[in-house]
Amino acid sequence: MSLNKQSATLLINCPDKKGLVAAIANFLMTYNASIMHADQHQDGAENLFLMRVEWSLQGFTLPMSDFAAAFQPIAEEHHMEWKVSVSERKPRMAIFVSRYEHCLADLLHRWRIGELGCDIPLVIANHEECRRLVEFNGIPFHVIPVTRENKQEAEAEQFRLLDEAGVDLVVLARYMQVLSGDFVKRYPNRVINIHHSFLPAFDGAKPYHRAFARGVKLIGATSHYVTEQLDEGPIIEQEVTRISHRDEVEDLVQKGRDLEKVVLSRAVRWHLENRILSYSNKTVVFD
Repeated sequence: MSLNKQSATLLINCPDKKGLVAAIANFLMTYNASIMHADQHQDGAENLFLMRVEWSLQGFTLPMSDFAAAFQPIAEEHHMEWKVSVSERKPRMAIFVSRYEHCLADLLHRWRIGELGCDIPLVIANHEECRRLVEFNGIPFHVIPVTRENKQEAEAEQFRLLDEAGVDLVVLARYMQVLSGDFVKRYPNRVINIHHSFLPAFDGAKPYHRAFARGVKLIGATSHYVTEQLDEGPIIEQEVTRISHRDEVEDLVQKGRDLEKVVLSRAVRWHLENRILSYSNKTVVFD
């Protein structure tokens, strides 16, 4: 998207059939839309049509406040699930973290230089270690300790802070706690996690230790949406690096950090740019 142009983006998921592209394009052209980007995907196995279209709001004659009412008849006719967003409104993103700061530091750096188009109203942690980094960036830092005994009360406080901040997206930057089903239901496809393995291999705890014990030659990192099933959510991005018999567990951890922060930041950026459609526990990421 051009930095000098305000735009709108429409994401669509519906049963596949002929004429969908024409129907969408004709609707937009009715209101003098100048389409900047359009991409689509057909999933033959699922008989699904998925599309992302972005257009300039300069000269667009339909007020965005009236868009939903105007588009709804087309959506109903074609049984569409859809979402529209405007570039003028920055999503509000909360970051959850425990003790490891490498993913957090990378996100904050990319946010500070304008690579991530969002506001970060708060960071929530269950330990104190990252306070200095967060407050250096001028962001409120909240510590909410989590134990087996207080998990429900801790999440209630997290919900309060998230609601007060009007948060749209939650990013788990190596937050070493399992979220409850209630948490996930509040933010469907709006909680992004980084797992330090190439899923589905080595899900759960201590993946680097298990990869070392197994003698693998590749390790990876996976960013995915969080669901109620641990490490089973729709995968957004993955990356791998080669290791050898000379590498110890500490070497795997060090090499993995570089993968984790890059993979997480990519997934977050794509979500913020409305490039991801999730269906059947997988994703389409549009260019």
